[in-house]
Amino acid sequence: MKINPKTGIDQLIFGMKQKDVTAIYGNPDKQYKDEESNVIFLYNDKKLRLTFYEDENLKLGYMISSNPDLELFSEQIIGKQIDEVEKNITNKGIKSLEIENFDTVDNYFNESNWMIFQVEYKEVIRFELGATINDKDEFDWKFKG
Repeated sequence: MKINPKTGIDQLIFGMKQKDVTAIYGNPDKQYKDEESNVIFLYNDKKLRLTFYEDENLKLGYMISSNPDLELFSEQIIGKQIDEVEKNITNKGIKSLEIENFDTVDNYFNESNWMIFQVEYKEVIRFELGATINDKDEFDWKFKG
C-alpha cells in the first residue's frame, strides 16, 4: 500500500466521499461516528481507519494504518526502526520531524505533509496521514470527483 504524501494511501485520495471509498474497498468492517460526528470506516484486513470530516461535507480527510505493507518512497515503514525511516524520508526531501512523547509511545510528526509515525521501542507501529491545509487556510482536497 503506497503512501502518497499530501494525497492519500493506495487508491484513496483526500476529498473522496464514502461512496467513492466503498466503490474501491467495499463496505467497511465497522462504521461509527466519533465525538465530533465525523464518520469513521474501519477495514480490518487492510488495518486501515478512515475519517470523513462532518464539517467538510463528509470528505475523507484522515487515514490511520498499521498495515505491514505500507510503503513510503518504496520502503516499508511498519516494523522498521524510526532512525532508518527518518533517514530514508530525509533523503527524499522531507525534513523536520517533531517528536511528541506519550508514555511509551513517541509521535514523529511532519506538519508540511501532515504525517505522523507512531513509534514504540524505536520501531514504527502505526502511521497517520491527514489532508493538508493550503495558503487560504482551507483543506487542499486532491480528489476531483
